[in-house]
Amino acid sequence: MTSPMIEPDELAALHAAGAVQVVDCRFRLGEHGAGRVLHAAGRIPGALYLDLDDDLSAPMRADRLGGRHPLPERAALAASVRRAGLRAGVPIALYDDGTGGAARAWWVLRHHGVESRVLRGGIASWDGPLEEGAVDPPAGDLELGPERTGDLVEAAEVQAALARGALVLDARAPERYRGEVEPMDPVAGHIAGAVNAPFNAPEIPLERVRAAEEAPIAYCGSGVTAAALVLRIADEGRGDVRLYAGSWSDWCARGLAEPAG
Repeated sequence: MTSPMIEPDELAALHAAGAVQVVDCRFRLGEHGAGRVLHAAGRIPGALYLDLDDDLSAPMRADRLGGRHPLPERAALAASVRRAGLRAGVPIALYDDGTGGAARAWWVLRHHGVESRVLRGGIASWDGPLEEGAVDPPAGDLELGPERTGDLVEAAEVQAALARGALVLDARAPERYRGEVEPMDPVAGHIAGAVNAPFNAPEIPLERVRAAEEAPIAYCGSGVTAAALVLRIADEGRGDVRLYAGSWSDWCARGLAEPAG
């Protein structure tokens, strides 16, 4: 299996040869537009931009079903990638600054039949100059491919998987998993039976992941850092981890959350 990550030296070589299109996926949770500000302030030269809220998510529903960052509709995503300037037939490299935006873009694109890779280490690993200023790229011509199946689950499927003893991974920080803090959702805690596997922790329970007979499920608060966990596990060689995109925010909206403690 080809790694979903691209190393900094490989990206630098492709970039120098004009053989890659780079996409900035930085964002700041709760600060709409902050990622575009970061993009204008300093980006890998020529980098396009995809925004978590505007391009990689649908608007949150009033009843919060689907979570705080519902997946974008296919037609909306198709329009977004063309508006961003993505071209057909050119390899795609995504980057962020450790927040999970690039992994979200990787997962969403993969789900819709478009391959991409994520820069290992993010923008901090880029050793070249940065480019500043606003950009208005010409429209791209990238077309989405066949929609992937089997990589996405809903709440009822999570419940059924847990009843079978399947491995469910919570990608959030330990204090949120334990219910000690909850900055975003109305109930603190975690899905009963889930195992904590923070997406950015030095170690995650890879042996349990590798040993799982059924494809594991990953969730977080709203499906962003869970995608980063899916990416991390795919980089370790297991590419069938399923995403519960609505995650804890959808679980709460459905009245399934039990208060911590």
